[in-house]
Amino acid sequence: MLEAPNILEYPYTRSTGPVIGRFMTELRDGPRLLGATLLDGRVAVPPTEYDPATGAAVDADAMVEVGPAGVVTTWSWVATPRPEHPLDHPFAWALVRLDGADTAMLHAVDGVAEGDMKTGLRVTARFAEERVGSIRDLACFVAEGS
Repeated sequence: MLEAPNILEYPYTRSTGPVIGRFMTELRDGPRLLGATLLDGRVAVPPTEYDPATGAAVDADAMVEVGPAGVVTTWSWVATPRPEHPLDHPFAWALVRLDGADTAMLHAVDGVAEGDMKTGLRVTARFAEERVGSIRDLACFVAEGS
C-alpha cells in the first residue's frame, strides 16, 4: 500500500482598504474598536468596505467607536485547540455584539469555563500587549468583571 501526505492549504495575503485599514490602525494605536455606519444607520462590526445590503461604499470617516464590551449571541466550545487557534487552552468561539453595534463579530472568549459559557454573557475586550495592526491585536474577550 502506498501512502502520501496531502496538505491542503490556501495561503493568501489581503490588502486593506480605507475602512478595514482604519479599523486595524485603531486596534493597534487605540486600542479601540470601530464600527462602520451603513446607509440605513446600522453599525457593522467588524466593518466592511461596502454595505452588504446595498453594495455602496462605506465612508471611513463615518466610523464610530463601539464596545469594548458586548454580549455573546451564540458560541461553540473548543476543548482541544489546534496550533493555529488564538489560544492554547480550551476556549469558546463566540459571536459578540459589541455595545453600540448592530452586528456581531466572531472572536475567542477566554477565562470562562465551558459550563459557565452562555448566550447573553457580558464580555469585554482584552487587547494584546504588543499590537501590530492585525485582528489579533484584539487578543480575545473575557467575562465582564473578571
